[in-house]
Amino acid sequence: MRAEAFQAHRERLLAIATRVLGNRADAEDVVQEAWLRLARQEPGTVDNLAGWLTTVVGRLSIDVLRARTAKAEILYDTPPHEPVVSEDDPADQALQAESLGLALLVVLGALGPDERLSFVLHDLFAVPFAEIGPIIGKSADAAKMAASRARRKVHGAARPTSGLNQQREVVDAFLAAARDGDFEGLLAVLDPDLTWEVTSVRGVTVTRGRAELAHAAGRGGALGFTARRVLVDGQPGILAWGPAGQPVGLMACTIENGRMTRVVSLTDRAQLRRIDLQSAG
Repeated sequence: MRAEAFQAHRERLLAIATRVLGNRADAEDVVQEAWLRLARQEPGTVDNLAGWLTTVVGRLSIDVLRARTAKAEILYDTPPHEPVVSEDDPADQALQAESLGLALLVVLGALGPDERLSFVLHDLFAVPFAEIGPIIGKSADAAKMAASRARRKVHGAARPTSGLNQQREVVDAFLAAARDGDFEGLLAVLDPDLTWEVTSVRGVTVTRGRAELAHAAGRGGALGFTARRVLVDGQPGILAWGPAGQPVGLMACTIENGRMTRVVSLTDRAQLRRIDLQSAG
């Protein structure tokens, strides 16, 4: 009976933990630990099972986040959703993103533990701040302020300052410079303070500055790689293929004032195979 009751809440708990931690494996561990703690409870001691489980999963998740922060680890290592990649048809304006795309994972990963948990629980799962406060060990007002700070960061990143057509032009200029091996042309479209995040089989690396991406893009053409502009979660990005015709990289680009300011790259072949790339050609 207790196991059946837990299973009724499991998918929601797993969704919460995955959003907070950005890592399915860690989320599974947290939910499993929540079940073990429930199994150890004396019968009749849990009045509100949904609230009790949410609190336990929230506290376990924030413990994981705080441990990562103490160790200076990345707060996520796998996208919590599969990005939607499609042909970039300038005539179709309906695909402009309102959702959290690949590029916003950098922002989510940069949120503090209290901000991230408060934002996810309240904005995505409608948990009241009065319940969130005790989970993070603070007042309801403090939880509300943490969620508000997170919301400003996320929404700020969600609204690039360049129009969609200008973003396309910047991506096209980047691709042309990469094909020609034009290093100066690449630098011209990359912001000096560019953030470049790469998820590969080795994990996540983050590089500040534009030189490394410019060098990597310039080498791609010489190695026989081809690339084209696509839509990644409704925003212009880049899909690259190797000489054998297999997808080797997906880039989500944030463009502000005519330059790329943030690029999130996915080069892990296993993750790329899980993404539907058929509609992107």
